[in-house]
This record gives sequence, structure tokens and C-alpha cells, in this order.
Amino acid sequence: MRNRYVDLLRALAIVRVVVYHTTHWAFLTIAFPAMSVMFALAGSLMAASLDSHGVRAVGRRLRRLLPALWMLAAVFVPAMLLTGLAVDWRLVYWGLPLLDPPSNAWGALVLSAIWYLRDYLWFVLLSPLALPLFRRFPIPTLVAPYLLLLLVEAGVLPAHTVLKDVGLYFGAWLLGFAHHDGMLRRLSWRVLVPCVGVLAAAGAAWWLTNPGPRGYDLNDIRLGNALWSAAFVVALLGFAPATTAWLERRAGLLRAVTVLNSRALTIYLWHMPIVIGVTLVLSLGMTARLALVAALVAVAVALFGWVEDVSARRRPVLLPGGERRRTPVRQTSRSVMSPLPVSRSSRNVPVGELVTPSVLSPDPVRASTR
Repeated sequence: MRNRYVDLLRALAIVRVVVYHTTHWAFLTIAFPAMSVMFALAGSLMAASLDSHGVRAVGRRLRRLLPALWMLAAVFVPAMLLTGLAVDWRLVYWGLPLLDPPSNAWGALVLSAIWYLRDYLWFVLLSPLALPLFRRFPIPTLVAPYLLLLLVEAGVLPAHTVLKDVGLYFGAWLLGFAHHDGMLRRLSWRVLVPCVGVLAAAGAAWWLTNPGPRGYDLNDIRLGNALWSAAFVVALLGFAPATTAWLERRAGLLRAVTVLNSRALTIYLWHMPIVIGVTLVLSLGMTARLALVAALVAVAVALFGWVEDVSARRRPVLLPGGERRRTPVRQTSRSVMSPLPVSRSSRNVPVGELVTPSVLSPDPVRASTR
């Protein structure tokens, strides 16, 4: 059974990413650190897959992840080759992005969001080792990525792109493990509130005293981003509501959440070319730009979203969520007893469910693509 709260968080995250890229509003990185939320939800899903399928879960995750990238590459790689991209063995990274695949000048901007798939791929590959280690030594394992990031930021370790991103986002992935295992839900409010407060205070203190080239855009402030995002993820998952009946009762909103979840990867991969194209070609006000980007993203979803259905071995549909199964209610002569109140400690059912730059920013830091 799907966890609709997790679906709602993922839907909000993908919307936030598109809005941020379209508007360049830096405050959105503080108000909702979408990338860490998405990695946390993906980590929860990966833990569930490993529990169900063992190491085969790695292949299952890659099967869901890579076809959407291959569709994007089928469109843009030939275009880049025709406009100056050299034929190089590194083109294989467009098939399996262990490192950033090669691109030419315009392709590097249009396809800047590929870093998410690269990091996701590495985290999936690390998960069969990380999950048992996390379960054996949860606190040291959870602290390790943040310590790694601190050492990189201090110049003790080399600032390799993958290494920096492991430090920045793998902690959120591990928090997804904790969510799946019910660890966050078992913590009392007396523990959760101070944890969230300390992490948020430390993160805010860092980014307030170490602003980046674009001010308080957390994409430019890695350590502050990691700590603030950790607080955000712990709060969202630790204080998760016991029920989402209010969402189930709103058919329109539920359908929107379903579509955004079923097409999240398509939206993420194709929105950047659309945002950049609209920004460069047309001079529009913010409202008109947002509306046009949303309309064009919907077109991209209609054209390419079916790839996600095929990779998930679902029947391809134009718009997901149109048919909802209804469970018939059995008539019984026995009286139905009211359910007992659910205590916080008993609400620890494991849940396994599952993309950022100023478009024309001169800052070369690729972290701005978050």
C-alpha cells in the first residue's frame, strides 16, 4: 500500500525544483530543501527494495532510473555531436553516468540536472553495503557523510565532485533508511525536537555567516545546506502524520500527486531545457514564464512520460492515476468496534517509497543546479 504522505512530499519537492529554476528565488532553498527531501525518500525506497529483493534491488532501481536518461540522450547527444561535441569514449557515461557525461557549451547548461542521476546511481550502488552497516552502527554511519563534507570543505580531503555530493546528500539518503526502519517514528518528541533544533540552528548559523555568491542560496553553501536539510528531513519524516485521509478525500489533489510521482523523473530531466529555452528566447513576466514552463513541461510529460511506465513494467498511459481500484465493502452482522488510539511508539510501520542553478548564473559551481 502506498504511503500518500511520502507521495505528497515528493510531489512538493519536484514542483519546488521547477519553480526555483524558473524564478531563481533563493529563499526556496531554505523554505523547502527539495533535493535532500528527494534523496531521503529515495533512500527509504531503496531500503524497502533491499529488504524485499536483496542485492537484486540494485538492478531493479537502475531499470527504473536509466531509460528516462537514455531517452533524453537520444534527443540531445546527436544534437550536441552536430554542434561541436567531440566523439569520445566518455560518451558511455550517457548510458551509465558514474561521472558527468560529456557535453558541449550549450549542452552543459541545458543538461545541468544530470548530476542528480549520477548521485542517485552512486547511492544505489553503495546501499547494499551501507544498509547493513547502518543497522549495525546507526549513529556513526549517519554522522560519516557530514564528517566527510566537513573535511572536504576544510580542504583536508580533495574536493572531487562525487565525494562532495556524497558528503552533502548521502546523509539524507541514510535518513531515508531510518525512516524505512521506523527509527524516526519511534523517537519521542522530547528527542526529536532538540535534534531538529540543534541541526537547524547549526545550519542556519553557518549559512548566515558564510553567504555564497548569490547570498543565502543554500546551493552555494554546502555545509549549511547539509545541516539545514537534515533538520528539515528529520522534522518531515519524524513528525509524519498517522493518516492522510484528508488527501484521499480530495480526488483532484490526489490525482495531481499521483501524476507528479509517476512522472517525477521525466519532469526533472526535461524541465531544465524548457526553462532555459523559455528564458533565452522570450522576455516574459514571472507569472507568464511560470505558466508557459508548466504548459511545456506538461507537453514533455505527454511525449516522454510513458518511458517511466515501461521501465516500471506498467501499462503505458498518457496521464497516470485515471483508474482507481475500489475495494468492495463486505456486509457483516457483527458490530464493528472503533479502533484504539494509535500511540506514537506504535506508528512505526516501515514505509518504502520513493531533482539547481540560476539559469544564466556565471557562477561555475555545479551545485547551483540543485
